[in-house]
Amino acid sequence: MSSASTSALEIRRGPQPPFLAAIPDFWALTKPEVNVLIVIATFTGFYLGSPDHSSPFPFDRLIHALSGTLLVASGAGALNQYAEYRFDARMRRTSRRPVAAARLSPAAALWFGSLLSILGVAYLFLSVNALAGILATLTLIGYLFIYTPLKRKNPLCIVAGALAGATPPLIGWAAASGSIANTKAWTLYSILFLWQFPHFMAIAWMYRDDYARAGYLVLPEKEESLWWLTAVPSTALLWASIVMSGSGGHIQYAATAVLGVWLLYHVARLLTVRSRIAARGLLRVSIIYLPLLMVLFCY
Repeated sequence: MSSASTSALEIRRGPQPPFLAAIPDFWALTKPEVNVLIVIATFTGFYLGSPDHSSPFPFDRLIHALSGTLLVASGAGALNQYAEYRFDARMRRTSRRPVAAARLSPAAALWFGSLLSILGVAYLFLSVNALAGILATLTLIGYLFIYTPLKRKNPLCIVAGALAGATPPLIGWAAASGSIANTKAWTLYSILFLWQFPHFMAIAWMYRDDYARAGYLVLPEKEESLWWLTAVPSTALLWASIVMSGSGGHIQYAATAVLGVWLLYHVARLLTVRSRIAARGLLRVSIIYLPLLMVLFCY
């Protein structure tokens, strides 16, 4: 390549504008890997909450519900990283997050998260219904003002986090039907609530040294407490899932039971082996388990 063409290529590339360079970091603030599961759970709630799976299916309302919920979840993720960036910087797992690594300022994360949260709640109120907006608001309050500060005070913070984190299917159900006065809606909520215990306990075990370094009290010290926060919710999850799939036929019933036993096996392995490998296995299984379960419910 000639020097002239090389120079032209360099001119075309040029230095990236600051905003464009920061786009990947703003994207990372939204915690997209978490949002995938939130979208799946919201869709399941909407689909199951649609009256008689109405025909034609209300795709426009579904898009509004998913968009609003995604905006709120993204805003919550950004605000969480704003609130915890000093502690994130002490942990190997989170030290490369945009604010913790000083690629974005705390102020940028604050306004970005606030903007997304406000837009998401307003969008749900205006484009879906008031109930969906109220549920999203309660989720934000529970996640940011109860769960987040409680992580440095008591391992039972996971209960507060699970209560807030289980609302996406309720938002979807509310968007579809305008009500959550339904046993199946709350069974679906309980499933997502219970699922978070083995999922988070696997993370807490894998990164227990990191959490201790940052001053987070997320892993119970007593062995029986770990059992109560992992095995008991996982067993209850199996039964709640079977109840939810009871009207779906033998195939759905059997597949749900197999998934639940698979998860329980990895829970038992963590509780007996107590190794990072066992924790990683449970984490991986929990991430696969939830989407498969939601697909079964919609089958």
